[in-house]
Amino acid sequence: MCTRYITPDQAAIEREWELGRHNSDAWLRQVFGRELFPRQSGPFIRRTRDDAGYSRELVVGRWGLIPPFSATPDVKFATWNARSEDMARKASFKEAWARGQRCIVPATVFFEPNWETGRNVWWRFARRDGAPWGVAGLWHRWVDRKTGEVHESYTMLTLGANEHPLMGRMHKPELDPATRQPLPPDQQDKRSLIAIEHGDIDQWLAGTVAQAQQLLRLTPAEAFDAGPEHSTAQDSLTAPRAAASPGSGASGPADSAPPGPGSGRSPTGR
Repeated sequence: MCTRYITPDQAAIEREWELGRHNSDAWLRQVFGRELFPRQSGPFIRRTRDDAGYSRELVVGRWGLIPPFSATPDVKFATWNARSEDMARKASFKEAWARGQRCIVPATVFFEPNWETGRNVWWRFARRDGAPWGVAGLWHRWVDRKTGEVHESYTMLTLGANEHPLMGRMHKPELDPATRQPLPPDQQDKRSLIAIEHGDIDQWLAGTVAQAQQLLRLTPAEAFDAGPEHSTAQDSLTAPRAAASPGSGASGPADSAPPGPGSGRSPTGR
């Protein structure tokens, strides 16, 4: 689950996703090169809505998808991440997935909590090759039926990562209710964002649902440049795994709550 990331600057987004330099409105520039938290406005890339052929457009919307059934754009439950295994059945996301409303969320780095020391240490995740991440997402264009006001919104897709050598180390471990000890690795619910590689952009944005489904996979650990957010020279991707202290998941700050706006915990999106 991701609750913090940094957007690339405008030139990097336009260069990486071949958008052209026509995204210069002052209101749009405000979302480039900044750290974002859930329910804030951020940029995403989708297939152009009004192009009968195929092109890409850069859009700004709310990070946290506004479901079609919502009576208000101020959604109270968490819709900033969608479990890719469940999205075809979840009321909040199934329509966007079925209609091919897929997008790419550009990120320079994203952050995840690591509890191997028994406390939350935020880790940052960049690409080893220096390129920005293109995170798989869904979008929805919600229209207020009373006023006609349009609200764009998006969510990031996640995938189970219990066996991933890097992402399987993130987040607070789930505990056995009886023993208060961490559950075995195969019984945890570790998650990872899904990256869309440069060569797969068109398949993701314009392919069929079946073709898009093929791209729901984890990024190899060697593709990451990762480590503690406030690291020393000795910190690295291969830092030794420290055992969490018994019962360490029973107290302390929530692992999904970022130190900033949007840090409150919300029920999982429907």
